[in-house]
Amino acid sequence: MKAFLLTLLAQLCLASLVPENEKDPEYWRQQAQETLRDALRLQRLNQNVAKNLILFLGDGMGVSTVTAARILKGQLQNRKGEESLLEMDKFPYVALAKTYNTNAQVPDSAGTATAYLCGVKANEGTVGVSAGVTRDRCNTTKGQEVTSILRWAKDEGKAVGIVTTTRVTHATPSAAYAHSANRDWYSDGEMPPDALEGGCKDIARQLVENIPDIEVGTGLGPPRGKRCGPSTTAGHRAGTLESRVDFLLGLFEPGDMVYELDRNNETDPSLTEMVAVAIRMLQKNPRGFFLLVEGGRIDHGHHEGKAKQALHEAVELDRAIGLAARLTSPQDTLSVVTADHSHVFTFGGYTPRGNPIFGLAPMQSDVDRKPFTSILYGNGPGYKIVGGERENVSAVDFAHANYQAQSAVPLRQETHGGEDVAVFARGPMAHLLHGVHEQNYIPHAMAYAACIGPNRAHCNAAGRAAAASPLLLPFLTLLLLLC
Repeated sequence: MKAFLLTLLAQLCLASLVPENEKDPEYWRQQAQETLRDALRLQRLNQNVAKNLILFLGDGMGVSTVTAARILKGQLQNRKGEESLLEMDKFPYVALAKTYNTNAQVPDSAGTATAYLCGVKANEGTVGVSAGVTRDRCNTTKGQEVTSILRWAKDEGKAVGIVTTTRVTHATPSAAYAHSANRDWYSDGEMPPDALEGGCKDIARQLVENIPDIEVGTGLGPPRGKRCGPSTTAGHRAGTLESRVDFLLGLFEPGDMVYELDRNNETDPSLTEMVAVAIRMLQKNPRGFFLLVEGGRIDHGHHEGKAKQALHEAVELDRAIGLAARLTSPQDTLSVVTADHSHVFTFGGYTPRGNPIFGLAPMQSDVDRKPFTSILYGNGPGYKIVGGERENVSAVDFAHANYQAQSAVPLRQETHGGEDVAVFARGPMAHLLHGVHEQNYIPHAMAYAACIGPNRAHCNAAGRAAAASPLLLPFLTLLLLLC
């Protein structure tokens, strides 16, 4: 009788999890028809030339992170979460990108940055150079440098900017301007003697010398041992800077910016605030702009096994994406959201609808009879043995911001994952990002849309029309001859 009552209670609880409107089949039919109408409207392709380009990069933001961040966003709004929409979810075109490096099945952030910024796949640990360069070997660099879409945009007279929550010499942003056989050569003090003697330059020096007129660079750290901290509030700075300056280098932390959950609202701007300033400054250029926005600490949170920090970083990146959408138009701005790689992060355990994303699974292990959190890692620092057994998570604060989720394999730092990552696109020629692509295809598609870089034969009116419909080419040729 007791078992029957417990089963009945469980069924009643599960039934209460379903919103009333979702019990009506017509709700789902109407939703599907609305989605169908939106899809049919996509047949009218936006083939405008992209005046502006924005690339949002969630470092380590694999598909499981995107899904978990969506649920978190909804739960922060006091909803169940699963039905919520991220700003990137609203982008009409979605693709997958293969992330491997030329010498690595599971990639690092440097080789991937070279791919999605420079259009060339590269070896792990190297930035802004081809696969002909061996990591740590300065003497393999000469002649192997590859330029980025930021450089292509600058060469066409566009304004350019970098906004990141990491230091600007980190792997992702450095591929936009630097060429280095080692991603860790931040300064000359971190380079070996043979690299210095061989004429290789540190990444910070290349930031100043290679593209000296980058209009915006914010979120990065100043040289080690120095601290730059403005006294006015972050919100006040964000509302006034863009109207008073043409170039901005924002230094807010000695290294990476603090996690969004730990950020001091009075001294450190959010990623969204930095993006607002950057866009307003870059919009001064009548030729348009290219902006790289990196949510870099998603990756750091995962490496530390701190899923709560990582997911709040992802939600903040999504907030910045929404703000950018309000400040620009899809008629002239191509926005792309993607990741460099994934992580061995997962959530599961047959959790019921609306289960707190940082909560427990609704069952105990049928092996060790202990509870477990829905969020887990394949490896990382969360592996803990207490008294010869897996730690009992009910005895710890698993909802704490710095709680390290349990992992299957002990490592000081959790590792990247090797699966494909999502690519979301909206704006001119966004339909070029579809299906499954090599990661290095991304900047080529963006450059094509903006008529920058090497592939510009289509950039006159006749060329763009011919590219859209090859059958028109004979008629266009005849028209040009008659004219």
